[in-house]
Amino acid sequence: MRKMVFGRIADVNKELWLILSIFAIAGALNFLIASHRMVLGFYTLPTLFSAYWYGRRHAVLTAFGSLFVVILLVYFNPALFTNGKMLEDGKWYDITTWGSILVITAYTMGTLSEYHEARVRELRETYYGILLILRQFISNDKYTQNHSYRVSVYAAKLASYLGLSGDRIEDVRASALLHDIGKLDISRELLYKAARLTHEEFEEMQRHVQKGVRMLEPVGGSLRRVLPIVLAHHDRFDGSGYHPTRGEEIPLEARIISVADVYDSLTSDRPYRKAMSPFEAKEIIAKGSGTDFDPKVVEAFLAAFRRAEMEVPEVLV
Repeated sequence: MRKMVFGRIADVNKELWLILSIFAIAGALNFLIASHRMVLGFYTLPTLFSAYWYGRRHAVLTAFGSLFVVILLVYFNPALFTNGKMLEDGKWYDITTWGSILVITAYTMGTLSEYHEARVRELRETYYGILLILRQFISNDKYTQNHSYRVSVYAAKLASYLGLSGDRIEDVRASALLHDIGKLDISRELLYKAARLTHEEFEEMQRHVQKGVRMLEPVGGSLRRVLPIVLAHHDRFDGSGYHPTRGEEIPLEARIISVADVYDSLTSDRPYRKAMSPFEAKEIIAKGSGTDFDPKVVEAFLAAFRRAEMEVPEVLV
């Protein structure tokens, strides 16, 4: 709990910490490398980083902040610039020119950064829109469609609790949406069978993982990153799953989807059994910590469950 609180505080203040740390580095470099004159180039670093990470508004504000710091330094210690002659000769023009160029650079780079981010968001929305359309065409039953959707919601929530980056959370979401795509090549009779599966039928059901990976292999770009996740989502933490990999050998994203997949399966009606209650499913997952599931992921699951964040309404997508 303490780790989560400190993590959120760090997220809130990350812009301030970045800018202050770069100012500190610039000042240290200025002192070590050019103690008798100012190297203005060092004081452009906060603006460049702010433009790259936070966009136009923060970049312009940081540029004005850099200019203000430079003016204060020069005012109280003229020797930092042109051997102390700047104030005597009235050469504030140099600082003004540098500051104007810095502000213009901040505005331009910030604008380009925001444009790039907008394009990335647009591509991501298009990407997931295509995934949703793909699932709608390939899913032959209501359960598979909604199961994949719910698992993607659960898995993304757990990934967020574990502190994964935005890109990795998106990979988790995409992998969850497509984790059962291999069941397209499994007969409907086998998928809907109410009786216990024979050994041969169970082996055939297991092949949906490999079949799903083969279906996705021709696709490039971001989808190629989900292949190892889809391949490992039925691997168990103790090595007793579909493949002999265990523990940290299994991609973290796959370990997350494993918990989300089992939780949704337990709380959904299936041909061979009725759905369990969420609390019964929670107890089963908690008991599987360290054997079936990664204890870290189970801990995140229990935290989300306590906050009632492991609930998704029945939807048709």
